[in-house]
Amino acid sequence: MNQIVDWLVGLMDTIGPMGAGLAVALENLFPPIPSEAILPLAGFAAARGSFSVLEAIVWTTAGSVVGAYLLYAVGAAVGRDRMRWLAAKLPLVDVADLDKTEAWFHRHGPKAVFFGRMIPIFRSLISIPAGITRMPPVLFGLLTLAGSAIWNSVFVIAGYYLGANWAVVEQYASIFQKIVIVLVAAAVVIWVVRRIRARHGHRAATEAQARDQEF
Repeated sequence: MNQIVDWLVGLMDTIGPMGAGLAVALENLFPPIPSEAILPLAGFAAARGSFSVLEAIVWTTAGSVVGAYLLYAVGAAVGRDRMRWLAAKLPLVDVADLDKTEAWFHRHGPKAVFFGRMIPIFRSLISIPAGITRMPPVLFGLLTLAGSAIWNSVFVIAGYYLGANWAVVEQYASIFQKIVIVLVAAAVVIWVVRRIRARHGHRAATEAQARDQEF
């Protein structure tokens, strides 16, 4: 983490707020570079007079949008047909699950993209289903811009006022991220258990029906 911070500081010292924007764009593609560290550090750099708070927010938000569009392009390149093919190959996954997810995203996609930009893990990943379902690029960009501007502003301003103690923001954000990870892991486990039970129930019912037909 110290090496990442040193790299970020050097990047911002070299090319100013554009360095913070570049780092945020890369964060969408390389999660080990956490925005929870980039944004408050950009705020701290603004507090030192390296650039203004507004510049930090504008450039980091621009970086968020650029990174999101890159992942949107990945989702669009994969496409619906490839995703259905992949779903058919995965254990415990039915193509019907993908259809339900796609239908849900068509109904709630705008809200998912907007609020997803403020949730760790989902902040980057939400761009992929948006690309797969071919959400209108302009709408996707506006929603990403709005959600990212809110998230980035909170962290940049916090870093600005905390100054040398900017790392406190990252510590609390890390706790929030761990909570999200635990909730996601729990949801996955519950889904897997339910799917296995459903498969066993369906198999038992099929076998019972076959025995009845024999008699």
